[in-house]
Amino acid sequence: MAQDYPDADLAAVNDEPPPSGRVPLSRQRIVDAALDYIDAQGLPGLTMRRLGEQLGVEAMALYRYVPSKEDLLDAVVEDLVAQVRADDVVLDEPRDGWQDFLQRMAHGVRRMALAHPKAFPLVASRPAEAPWLRPPLRSLEWVETFLSGLLAEGFSDDAAIDGYRAYTSFLLGHLLLEVAVHGADVGPLDVLDDQTGEPGTAEYPTVSRLRRPLSEDRSAVEFEEALEALLDRMTVARNAHVRG
Repeated sequence: MAQDYPDADLAAVNDEPPPSGRVPLSRQRIVDAALDYIDAQGLPGLTMRRLGEQLGVEAMALYRYVPSKEDLLDAVVEDLVAQVRADDVVLDEPRDGWQDFLQRMAHGVRRMALAHPKAFPLVASRPAEAPWLRPPLRSLEWVETFLSGLLAEGFSDDAAIDGYRAYTSFLLGHLLLEVAVHGADVGPLDVLDDQTGEPGTAEYPTVSRLRRPLSEDRSAVEFEEALEALLDRMTVARNAHVRG
C-alpha cells in the first residue's frame, strides 16, 4: 500500500513535490513541452531523451502517449494549427465580406508563426492530411472553411481554388522568410550552421550604399501590402466570374 500512497512527509524531506502536486503525464503535456523546447532551443536539438529530461521522466515513459518522434512532431503541428482556430480574431465564416474574412485568417496564421518562429517550418514540412493540401492551411477543416467561405461570397469553384493556391503560396513564402529572421531553420537541418559576422561588400558598391535600407525590417508593412495586392487580384477573378 505504501507504493500506492507515497509518503508526503518523506517527499518533503527529500525536497520533492508532494504526490498531490505532481502533474501526471499526458499527450497534451508532452506536446506543450516539445513546443516549449523548440521555441527555446530550436528543432534540431529536440530528442525524446531531452524532452524526457525536461519533463522529469525517462524517455521511455513518453512513448505511451507519443509512439514516435514523428508522431510527436505531427502533434506539434496540429497544436499550432489549432492555435489559429482558437484565435479570437479569426472567423469560421465571412461576416463582413470575404476580404475581411481572409485578412483575419492571414493575421491569425502570422501571429501563430511569430509566436513560434522556430516551430513554424514544421507546418510546411510535415505531411498534410492529404497530399494535395497546401501549408499553412494544411488541414481538411481549414480548407473547408476557406473554400466554403469564398463560395458563399460569390466565388466560382475555379476562382475559389485559384484563390486557395495563391493565398497559401503568399502566406507560406512570406512567413518562412519572416521566421527565418527570428532564428528559424528553414533549410536542411543537418547542414545549417550559425552564421557570424557579415560578408564584405566592398566589391559591390550598390549593395554597400544601400545596405542600411536593405537591412531594415519592413516585414509587417510588406505583409500588409502583399496581402492587399493578393486580395485585389482575387477580386478581379471573382468579378470576372460574376460578369460572365
